[in-house]
Amino acid sequence: MFKKYRKVILLFSYIFKPLPNFFLKILWDSSGNYSGNLSVALRYCVLKNLAKECGGNVYIGKYVTIKNFEKLIIGENVSIHDFSYIEAKGGLTIGDNVSIAHNSSILTSSHTWDNTGLPIKYNVVTSSPVIIHEDVWIGCGVRILNGVTINSRSVVAAGSIVNKNIEANSLVAGVPIKKIKDI
Repeated sequence: MFKKYRKVILLFSYIFKPLPNFFLKILWDSSGNYSGNLSVALRYCVLKNLAKECGGNVYIGKYVTIKNFEKLIIGENVSIHDFSYIEAKGGLTIGDNVSIAHNSSILTSSHTWDNTGLPIKYNVVTSSPVIIHEDVWIGCGVRILNGVTINSRSVVAAGSIVNKNIEANSLVAGVPIKKIKDI
């Protein structure tokens, strides 16, 4: 669909460029409840203007939450499916040909608990980048924690928690992940 309407979608992305960020975020939120082609195209146009970088043919499903757009880099041919939570405070790079299944979360920050005089929720929040290289499949319900790199041509099985780097050409699974086999 993107190829067919590419010029029109890019024209609308260009038209949205002068709009203030708060208005673009209102458009993002209002389009999040719908799954039709028009809503998907609208989310792409908004993402193209809010993200640090955004390639072509990017699909964002319904009810996807994205925090800190300005630190998000998305490559070409990426899909992020329904009910996913993407937090890019520490910097998030998603390479080309990546699929992120529904109900997945990517976190680039974490709470500390060093100051015992404060509740944990008020302690310092640290952040570090997440990098997902090209040709990666993230299964449904995966949680990716801050500071990890997922290398090319890897698969993360559904329900896994990614708390360490993943080698290229790997299938990983578990809580926390472990390598199952080379692919």
